[in-house]
Amino acid sequence: MTQTASTKSPQSSAGLSREAVGEITSALRELLADVFSLYLKTKGFHWHITGRHFRDHHLLLDEQASQIFAMTDEIAERARKIGGFTLRSIADIARHQRLRDSVEDSLQPESMFQELHEGNLHLARFLRATHELCAARNDVATTSLVETWIDETERRIWFLREIVSEF
Repeated sequence: MTQTASTKSPQSSAGLSREAVGEITSALRELLADVFSLYLKTKGFHWHITGRHFRDHHLLLDEQASQIFAMTDEIAERARKIGGFTLRSIADIARHQRLRDSVEDSLQPESMFQELHEGNLHLARFLRATHELCAARNDVATTSLVETWIDETERRIWFLREIVSEF
């Protein structure tokens, strides 16, 4: 039997309710905005780092920026897979981000690493909240992805904490 528009299932193609899709994609949209924000901050600090440990810090920030950027496509595609929508512009990022931008023209390495440490701590908190929502809505695939992102974020926090402790 073919379904008509008036008899469509209240479930998405991923088997989630429309309400769950709305809640999860809203959380993913905010998460994506935060990840873009943290990526740009990390990359900006990578471009502007100075000091005695320049090479090591420059390479670490590039590695972390690449890892953060890799999350963006996975987040956006997950929202689309479950039937939702994602960010469409820089203005969308600005509307949905919760992480604070760095607006200083010149920062010392200590301040850069402290900002990144705090930003990753906030991101970890946002990831855990998203994980909780997805688990409650029985979105196993998104929950699994978020677990990986939490682990990666905790590793960045660890490295940044060790650097910050040296200052």
